[in-house]
Amino acid sequence: MKKQITYGLLFITLFISCSSSPSPEGGGTGTPLPTTPAPQIVPLTETQAMDQVQRDVIKYFWDYAETNSKLARERYFADQPSFESNIITTGGSGFGLMTLVVGIERGFIPRAEAVTRMTTALNFLKNADRFHGAWPHWIDGRTGRVIPFSAKDNGGDIVETALLCQGLLTLREYFKSGNASEITLSTLADELWKGVEWDWYTRGENAMYWHWSPNFGWDMNFKLQGYDEVLIAYVLGASSPTHPIPVAAYNQGWARSGAIVNGGSQYGIPVIVNHNGATGNVGPLFWAQYSYLGLDPRGLTDGSINYGNLTQNHSKIINQYCVANPKQWRGYSDKCWGLTASYTRNIDGTTGYTAHQPLNDTGVITPTAALSSFPYTPVESMKFLLYLYNERKNDLIGIAGPYDAFSTHYNWVTPRYLAIDQGTIAPMIENHRTGLIWKLFMQAPEVRTGLQAIGFKSTQHGF
Repeated sequence: MKKQITYGLLFITLFISCSSSPSPEGGGTGTPLPTTPAPQIVPLTETQAMDQVQRDVIKYFWDYAETNSKLARERYFADQPSFESNIITTGGSGFGLMTLVVGIERGFIPRAEAVTRMTTALNFLKNADRFHGAWPHWIDGRTGRVIPFSAKDNGGDIVETALLCQGLLTLREYFKSGNASEITLSTLADELWKGVEWDWYTRGENAMYWHWSPNFGWDMNFKLQGYDEVLIAYVLGASSPTHPIPVAAYNQGWARSGAIVNGGSQYGIPVIVNHNGATGNVGPLFWAQYSYLGLDPRGLTDGSINYGNLTQNHSKIINQYCVANPKQWRGYSDKCWGLTASYTRNIDGTTGYTAHQPLNDTGVITPTAALSSFPYTPVESMKFLLYLYNERKNDLIGIAGPYDAFSTHYNWVTPRYLAIDQGTIAPMIENHRTGLIWKLFMQAPEVRTGLQAIGFKSTQHGF
């Protein structure tokens, strides 16, 4: 899923929904928080709470997956389950693959059945529409054909493809030494990853571009430049053994020839980089999560940026902003915090969508923000997790874990889920607990080679 964020003259073109169905963002009024007595909550310990939230969010990709492809639905409305039930999200499906690996490892889902379902999913991807190897943002789960994300976005999406490939490489590494069925699955994941033409999406420049359409070519003209959520596209482009991007693309494209660096700070915490549209401040927290489900930022440096410090500082700044609560929203505190892109409450009470951040704070908290920051802010994230399950379980936890967004100030919660929000929670909590997904992705030989080629060093992984 992409988001549209407008900052003056800067347009971060990330559209939320261009479906022919009624808009889920403008419709509905959300659900008022209950006022009648609710069942008594049995408090969980820290370990129990981490187990429970991981179990819960796995359901999104297990119990509520698209029925034919077994991949991740773009969204799921608890009060309208059939809404857009055929729309698959490519990036969210990559998150889903990593989430299922966590489920297998923890014994929450049966390994053999998971292998069968993943094999179905990868065979579906093998036969789905691809554009110079890249998948589209949305795919019809019934047919494998592209569903346009916007008028001209009906072709390849290299960012969504990168998020998917992060999952494919994780899956490949997890199953590569397994039984015959698992090795077959691992091999298929490898074939899909190697089929992406990363170099096509450079347009012959030392940079990458988000979209290409067989009908509209490069009309969308969205160059990938930091800092936001797209680092993983450059890392995988440099790592490709079949279609690598130029080494210079990372520095000239992503790093803006050094202009990505920023010396400002918030709450005494360095921001380190120029966050797109929020120079001197920080953007939504998904920027510190999407690229880092597999890519381990700890001790990862490129000579100018320490990505471990960057991601941790981002999370700490969002936490401190919510604690300071400059807009005086009721409910914000050290145990109720987290701003990122998600559903939101519009001024008129309807449900919309926005990229919550300090410069765009609507009084709405998004659970995935704090929960997916566990590796960066373990103490602060644990406070939020226990708040959810030990204090607010009856109104904020649904059939597939925490609902996407809520506002205590407005007595509002939306009973909706998004794959890209649920899909970061289990992998990032697991990275906090055991480092599993980081270990799997970072052990891929081509990832290490690619990172070294563009000038990275990792004290955590010995290169």
